Amino acid sequence: MPPEQLAYALARYSRSADSITQSIDWVRSHDSGKFLDSFYFQYGHASIADLGHLAICWEGVSELAATEIEDEPLWDGQAKSSRYQDFGQLGFITPPEFDAAAAERYQAAGNALMAAYRQVHTEMIEVLSERLPRPEEMKSDAYRRNIAARAFDVARYLLFWGVPTNAGQVTSIRTLERQIRRLKASEYAEVRDVADQATEACKVPEATPTLAKYVGVDQYLVTSRADLKLWAEQNLPAPARLPVDDIDLSRPTDTPADIVATLLYPATDRPFRELYELARSWSAAQRAEVIDVALKSRQRYDELLREFRGGLYAYDMIMDVGAYRDMHRHRRCQQYRQAYSGRLGWETPELVAGHAVYREAMEQAFDTLHALPEPGAHYLLPFGARSRFLFKMDFAEAEYISKLRSGVKGHFSYRAVAWKMKLAMEKLEPELGRLIEATPPWVEDPLTR
Repeated sequence: MPPEQLAYALARYSRSADSITQSIDWVRSHDSGKFLDSFYFQYGHASIADLGHLAICWEGVSELAATEIEDEPLWDGQAKSSRYQDFGQLGFITPPEFDAAAAERYQAAGNALMAAYRQVHTEMIEVLSERLPRPEEMKSDAYRRNIAARAFDVARYLLFWGVPTNAGQVTSIRTLERQIRRLKASEYAEVRDVADQATEACKVPEATPTLAKYVGVDQYLVTSRADLKLWAEQNLPAPARLPVDDIDLSRPTDTPADIVATLLYPATDRPFRELYELARSWSAAQRAEVIDVALKSRQRYDELLREFRGGLYAYDMIMDVGAYRDMHRHRRCQQYRQAYSGRLGWETPELVAGHAVYREAMEQAFDTLHALPEPGAHYLLPFGARSRFLFKMDFAEAEYISKLRSGVKGHFSYRAVAWKMKLAMEKLEPELGRLIEATPPWVEDPLTR
């Protein structure tokens, strides 16, 4: 059944004595759109929209847009893998925000990154083939695929947010509505455009035409972001600039201070620990001021910002964008990011340390990025660029991520992050940290996928 009819049938099934077969037959002869008009969009019975599902694919969008698309706690989908596919011939997307001069500078730096990506991948195949000869028991085709994948692990540092990708998802009507509303509130013109295209795609009878009539911009998200950023600029003291580990774990115990720090985290470039300690030192009235700023534009059916959610543990992590792209897939946690500024520099894989082509492409990309207007400049951020992200979770998710992502089959970048997550837990919670069976990054099996 079409998603809206299915939602109607299951909702009716829960509210009548009929069997599911009888409910389905009844719905086929009645207007599901009128039902959703009344009970979902007007009366706010949101759980009804959890009952209808559909598949939607986003093709030829930038990696930046794909990451924004996937930024849903209930997202179920897959995106194109940078390990198993060659991105070298796909070109890249130029942000629509740029004028001709900015576009020309961006394209020159993007072409240099893509040329370096192709060259580094070719060279890494040769290097890895010499270092890792084919075992007799491994077939030649399997060996070549493994070597190519490991070479892409190095070359992917030169990919950037502007390269195109595809993402496919299966989602409920309710999640799709929230997703499209959030995307329409994006600072990026491309993301707003794909949200409009998704709305148009939903208009066909086989999809969700009633949703398409109502879904608009999440104005609460737009306004609260701007309000919090302005408040932070006008009221926060000078940054403390205290040294903080790249993987910094804390367990916030002061809930109001935790919420305030999380609200301010995406609006600043400060470590979570600094914001949390600052909020703890404030009076209740000062903390309430921040919370009120976040809530003042909220309307009747607006959910609380995700910053009001949390977990027992807060991992404030500086990692490269490529590692974040992989870690971002974990849904049993709350995730927040700071602006893609490029101010934290970039990572250099061991295999290209001292590699002139790699260094020069990165230097050109960062020099150009800092000279381009935002937010379009963010499209030039390479996957090797370091940025700051906050992941909140319970212990079970920390154990799961550390164990899974530290395995020998994983990319060496997020393997290091996962291992440091375990070490941080051992330091903070020795009794629990010892339970995490993570694999140290120096334990390798590079021909295993």
